[in-house]
Amino acid sequence: MHVDLTANADHEAEAVAWLDEAERGRWEGYPYSGPQRQFLLCRAALRAALCEQLGCGNDELSFETSEHGKPWARVGGVEAPISFNVSHGGRHGLIAVAPSGRLGVDVEELGDRRNLDLLMDGVLGENEHREIASKGGDDQLRSFFRLWTMKEALLKAHGKGLLVDATTFEIPPSVRDGAPRGQIELPQLPGVTLQVEDLGGEDFAAALAREVLPEAGSERAASR
Repeated sequence: MHVDLTANADHEAEAVAWLDEAERGRWEGYPYSGPQRQFLLCRAALRAALCEQLGCGNDELSFETSEHGKPWARVGGVEAPISFNVSHGGRHGLIAVAPSGRLGVDVEELGDRRNLDLLMDGVLGENEHREIASKGGDDQLRSFFRLWTMKEALLKAHGKGLLVDATTFEIPPSVRDGAPRGQIELPQLPGVTLQVEDLGGEDFAAALAREVLPEAGSERAASR
């Protein structure tokens, strides 16, 4: 779900009504209008999406946060059977919702080339670094952000975010060559298969990572 984060007084006024008391305090505490608007519009959109999926009222919905900062939802004080993740960058917000499983999403507005070499060193594996370094101009920038958002989405699906070194795994070669999606098993999550998917647009890079769960029939067969 894409969320338009451009300034709009009417949309922002409607969004405030979705926030609970603690969220309004957090929203009012932002010192800058950009991050304040991003939080407001993304949180309101998330609440609307979760209420629709869970069939609950907004006043029944609340959030808790894991020790690593990943939020999860409660309905009427009970943990809700749903996975979600949120990201925002510039004028773009992205929300992913699934019934279960690990889930991560990332969106980045395409910027300029400042500090690109430093970012590449901190994010890319050896093969990825060599491939991106061989490109030039806008192609290099877009290719880097494409891999960066995929890695960020995978780290968020992992659940420990920046505690995991992004250079320790590489995006599948077929995806690096342009395939829209592919599967990967992170070394920090043995036995867990994640699908990563390119969701980028003309002026932003974005990616979704979700756990590939066994089908119900497969689970029953394996348990016999």
